[in-house]
Amino acid sequence: MSAFTIQDAEKANIQVIADGSKGSQAVHDLVVAYQANRRSGTAQTKTRGEVRGTGKKMYRQKGTGNARHGDRKAPIFVGGGVVFGPRNRSYAKTVSRKVRTLALRRVLGEKINEGKVLNASSLEVSSGKTKDFVKAVEALTDSKKVLIIGGSFSEETYRAERNLTWALLQTAENVNVEEILFFDVVIIIDDALETLAKRTA
Repeated sequence: MSAFTIQDAEKANIQVIADGSKGSQAVHDLVVAYQANRRSGTAQTKTRGEVRGTGKKMYRQKGTGNARHGDRKAPIFVGGGVVFGPRNRSYAKTVSRKVRTLALRRVLGEKINEGKVLNASSLEVSSGKTKDFVKAVEALTDSKKVLIIGGSFSEETYRAERNLTWALLQTAENVNVEEILFFDVVIIIDDALETLAKRTA
């Protein structure tokens, strides 16, 4: 295990933005898109045309001394419809591949500059036991917020990790910018380098 440097990234053909000159807006746009895409958009109120009740006029038009009204489903009455309330909608945002690539380069470059990216040849826990996984990770770092990026992991390794809230196993193909930002330390396994190089190209 060793620290992963900008030079190591260059050797592995992983393109990163090391000086922070650009990419901050791309990171922001992508994180906002992730958060928006998680919103269910199912909040919905009923209009006066949808609430239950009769459409009969409340009382006669003239002669009562009261204001003129139609039915009780009007928004000013309790149990009536809601004006301009939330409706079913999708909050999904799309981000171009170019912006995604730029954001990935930026966050990887930042993490590497901060010395928070490590490189390991492999990480497999054949026993499938959480305590063995903890030992394996503690041998690499003392951080309690660890993202491990690999080409693939065995079923036993996934089983050993699944009870831990402070560690996450993620493949190089699926890891996203938000995950890299969230975790304090990122451990890149050798078999993930090629995929990361393709994703940052």
